[in-house]
Amino acid sequence: MLQSAKQSKHCYQLTGGGDKFQAALTIEVPEEGIELVHISVTAKQPETPPVLRLSWEQPIMDIQGAWHPNGNRNRGLMPDFVNGGYPSKSTSSAPVVCLFNGASRNRLTFALSDTLNPVVCKAGVHEETAMFHCSVTLFEEPTSPFENYEATLRVDVRNLAYYDSLHDVQKWWSGLTGLTPSPVPAPAREPMYSTWYSLHQSINPEAIEEQCRLAKDLGCETIIVDDGWQTSDNARGYAFCGDWEVCADKIPDMKVHVERVHSLGMKYMLWYSVPYVGRHSKAWDRFSDKMLYTIDSRGYGVVDPRYPEVREYLIGLYETAMREWNLDGFKLDFVDSFYLPEEKKHDAGRGRDYVSVPEAVDRLMSDIMDRLRSINPSVMIEFRQSYVGPYMRKYGNMFRAADCPNDAIENRVRTIDIRLLCGDTAAHSDMLMWHPEEPVESAALQLINVLFAVPQLSVLLERLPVEHVKMTAFWLAFWNEHRSVLLDGRLEPHNPELLYPLVLASNMDKLIAAVYYRTVVTFDRDLPETIILVNGTRSDGVILELDRDGGSRTLEIKDCMGNVVEQSLFQMKEGVHSLPVPPAGVATLTGV
Repeated sequence: MLQSAKQSKHCYQLTGGGDKFQAALTIEVPEEGIELVHISVTAKQPETPPVLRLSWEQPIMDIQGAWHPNGNRNRGLMPDFVNGGYPSKSTSSAPVVCLFNGASRNRLTFALSDTLNPVVCKAGVHEETAMFHCSVTLFEEPTSPFENYEATLRVDVRNLAYYDSLHDVQKWWSGLTGLTPSPVPAPAREPMYSTWYSLHQSINPEAIEEQCRLAKDLGCETIIVDDGWQTSDNARGYAFCGDWEVCADKIPDMKVHVERVHSLGMKYMLWYSVPYVGRHSKAWDRFSDKMLYTIDSRGYGVVDPRYPEVREYLIGLYETAMREWNLDGFKLDFVDSFYLPEEKKHDAGRGRDYVSVPEAVDRLMSDIMDRLRSINPSVMIEFRQSYVGPYMRKYGNMFRAADCPNDAIENRVRTIDIRLLCGDTAAHSDMLMWHPEEPVESAALQLINVLFAVPQLSVLLERLPVEHVKMTAFWLAFWNEHRSVLLDGRLEPHNPELLYPLVLASNMDKLIAAVYYRTVVTFDRDLPETIILVNGTRSDGVILELDRDGGSRTLEIKDCMGNVVEQSLFQMKEGVHSLPVPPAGVATLTGV
């Protein structure tokens, strides 16, 4: 099979083996700089498709970095001889790559409409020609037989900010059939407390409720009780998962405990590791022959969602827990562990009602959400990176950064990466923790680095010194006051290759700029009534450059605990200004 299409800037080729399928490529150009490459594959009767690859070339001109959802700190260019590329499927990452220049401008962004099935995107540097060899590969993992398959590749070469190009990708995905995002309940957009880093598996009602009381005073509205409630074993593993019965030695009466938390004004969410069944659970004997694979050294397996009885068992667990304990939501963990190992890629039948694991996971998650929403339409569902792609927005309404304990920079990178594709789904930080003897300015950076996401705390609040409590209360109050801009304003994360040293969010009335390295904050625009400059560094001062006069402003500078250290009148004249903002402090400029 070989199909080519060239009606625009690129020459696209679709290649793959087999004579049972016919393929066609058509190109649509809805606007200058946008190409929609429509793929159509048909067979006379249902057949399992061969591996297909859509490929094209792009000159490497004015391109300094590559962004993709699982990039983390690596934004470098990939040689074309490197095996693999950027894999994705419904429960991991997303099929999109953005090539950008040093001024944070888009040079090539491509995304595929098929966000369910396993896809491998690639943009590899070809040394001999200084060209990118770009491709999208389909069906490397078995899928259900079909007669018709359609997908669209969206290619964007417009000269606009890379974050605007990615924003348009997520809007495009959200408008596709079957990808409507889940509604986001208001509590999903409020600060939360998690027990994981603070208590780990050593939990009891008294400790949880004490953290709730303290966290509520600081501005948190929900608690997420993590791993440990379901087992007396505190060895940090999953060999005892699978039954999801409350450990009576830890929580004697879950329903009464949840009621007490509710009486404090806090919502209650509970952790489950969705696919894991451990050898020490009663469920092991029931499902040991219905596993995708096992991790024998750690004593657990990953159940196969292609079995209807597996799906019904998992759904029933959450449904019963919500009804009996009056839960407000679930942290459904390790959904990305649902995958088919290479040696089992041809396992099917024998009681399975799906061939494709992603299709079975979609059925599982769809049924979970339908049944939970019938009990509580505002149920909160948290997913963790990397399963925060467009397909997962159908089910989850909270996307959390992957684990990065005590790492403020990694937390910033991961939350911004999520924000770039998640639309109005609530992006959450990884849980915030720090040593109680940290300098207060350094501890404040944990909160400042996640300003553009919903913060989750996970420190033992009663052990914090007074100045840490004051700092935490100040920054959570700051976040709540400016939440509409931080979460809903136009997001501008600059220089992903430098890990977002400057991030802006703005609306018609307010602009917030967070500076994470010693850099110059350049404003080349008309400025709103209120400008807020956050010093997210351990150095004194923020440097501001204006390309026009901004008039007279009142200037108020606060330190990391909210103490006012300066109030004055500031003339925003064209040129460079140095403002004496202390480390982890904030300056507010308001029009006179």
